[in-house]
Amino acid sequence: MLREIAGPAGRLEALLDEPAGTLRAAVVLAHPLTSHGGTMHTKAVYQAAKALSRIGCAVLRFNFRGAGASAGMFEGGAGEQEDFRAALDFMSDRFPGARLWAGGMSFGSWIAMTVGAADPRVTTLIGIATAVSHYDFDAVAKSPKAKFFVHGERDEICPLKDIQALYARAAEPKELVVIDAADHLFDGKVSEVADAIEDLLGDW
Repeated sequence: MLREIAGPAGRLEALLDEPAGTLRAAVVLAHPLTSHGGTMHTKAVYQAAKALSRIGCAVLRFNFRGAGASAGMFEGGAGEQEDFRAALDFMSDRFPGARLWAGGMSFGSWIAMTVGAADPRVTTLIGIATAVSHYDFDAVAKSPKAKFFVHGERDEICPLKDIQALYARAAEPKELVVIDAADHLFDGKVSEVADAIEDLLGDW
């Protein structure tokens, strides 16, 4: 369902998938760097959203400021965190009492997991191609909230060794799935991202 939500820099273009049955959680998913072509339609983000919907989650994908039809201009961090908070507010208002999960891909993983770690409403953090090589994930590592990571074995932007180092120092509970031979965008492997999300979170 195509929607617009109120963002701090103007309207944010969004897509909301709602499950057919009982709601397990309300999830906000963030996309990769706007300046490198990332949008809510990025293939791995789309596949993750569909997987979460299949396991009973309501899922909101949205375009950060300056992406797609969203108002404003790309800011590289602080503004996008504000956008993500607005998206969490939307989901909290629409699904009162539901568990809130925060997830994202690459740059979006940093935004989502950082904001989610600080927001008491959020119970679960999801990082896909987590951009640990480029941003500060200390707050995420220290968070006692559940953390789920999906990473490509051959990620050329955020090497596997870097996510393994973050994972080693991250507080429990946590899980990491490494997709064999996958690059940063999971080219040719996006269906495996969906499988990993379902495996990780299907019973969570």
